[in-house]
Amino acid sequence: MKKNIAALMSALLALSLCACGDKNYKDGTYTARSSEYVNEDQGSDEGNGYGEVEITIKDGKISACTFKTYEIDGTPKDGNYGKEGGEIKNKDYYQRAQRANAACENYAKQLVAKNSIDEVDAVTGATINFNEFKEAVQSALKSAEE
Repeated sequence: MKKNIAALMSALLALSLCACGDKNYKDGTYTARSSEYVNEDQGSDEGNGYGEVEITIKDGKISACTFKTYEIDGTPKDGNYGKEGGEIKNKDYYQRAQRANAACENYAKQLVAKNSIDEVDAVTGATINFNEFKEAVQSALKSAEE
């Protein structure tokens, strides 16, 4: 009797866990943009840019993802991100900026591998990018919901 109750409880738990987070997504490509990040901690209302995600859904699952970040004026944060006037004037700042920039690809790869934004791990030093990524992904997936 105890084995039957334990088996029944396990089955009910498994069903409840499966039903909670599953959403059906329409196949297609979806893009979304995060809001602009504002660094209020430093007493500035000046933004630090935004992120854009492009997600491809195939057979109801995330099959591809790209994530790029941009300055407020639309300039891509690329190999020049962290330079001043085209030059590396502060090596530490430039290296941190480039690590944060590299995290964008990491986030996109994790999303495809794990197929859930809740399973994507933040990268140390790229928390702002992670927050932008998460916001943009949630928006894109909302557009893809059936």
